[in-house]
Amino acid sequence: MKAHTKETQDLMTPSLALDALKTGNDRFLKGNQVTRNLNAQVDETSGGQYPFATVLHCIDSRVSAEHVFDQGIGDLFSIRIAGNFVNEDILGSMEFACKLAGTKVLVVLGHTACGAIKGACDHARLGNLTALINKLEPAVEAVDSPAEADLRNSSNIDFVNGVAAKNVLMTIDNIRSQSPILKEMEADGAIKIVGGMYDIATGNVNFYE
Repeated sequence: MKAHTKETQDLMTPSLALDALKTGNDRFLKGNQVTRNLNAQVDETSGGQYPFATVLHCIDSRVSAEHVFDQGIGDLFSIRIAGNFVNEDILGSMEFACKLAGTKVLVVLGHTACGAIKGACDHARLGNLTALINKLEPAVEAVDSPAEADLRNSSNIDFVNGVAAKNVLMTIDNIRSQSPILKEMEADGAIKIVGGMYDIATGNVNFYE
C-alpha cells in the first residue's frame, strides 16, 4: 500500500477518515493487517506528508495508534502523552495537523487500565508527575459512582475505566472550548472530533460519536 498523497488526502471526508480507522482496527483485531513496504513509504513521503487523521493517545507501550488502526508511515499525526489530555502545546499541534496539514478526523483515544488514570484515582504525588496527575483529577471527581471512598481508587478497575472514559469526553470538551479554530472546523464539517476507548485485553477500539 502506498503512502497518502495530496490527491488521496483531498478525497478523504471526515466520515471516510473515521471509517478508515474503524476498518483498520478491524483488520488489527482479525490479524489481517495490510502488507506495507515501509521503506518505500519512507521514500514516498520524503517530499511531503498528507496524513488523514490525528490521534491523541497515551504513552502506554500497549497502545500505538499506528498499530491498533493498522496505518503506515505518513497516515497519522500521533500525539502521545500520559493520560491523553490537552494543553496549549497539544492544542497547537492539533491546529497545525487539522488546519494547516489537512487531517480530517481528530480522535482522543483513551484505554483501559491506564496507569496515569490509576495515579489520578489514587491522587499520586511524585515530582513532575504531580502536575500531570492534577490535570487528570477533574475526571475522577466527575465520576459519581461509586460514592464509597474505599472504592474510588486504582484497585477498582471498573472505576478506573469509568474515569478513563470520562477523561476522553472531558478532553473533547476542552478541545472545543479552548480551540476556536478546531471548534469552527468541526462546525463547518471540515473535521470530525471523536473519542474512543482501546481495550488492552482485546485490541478493540470502541468509538464515541
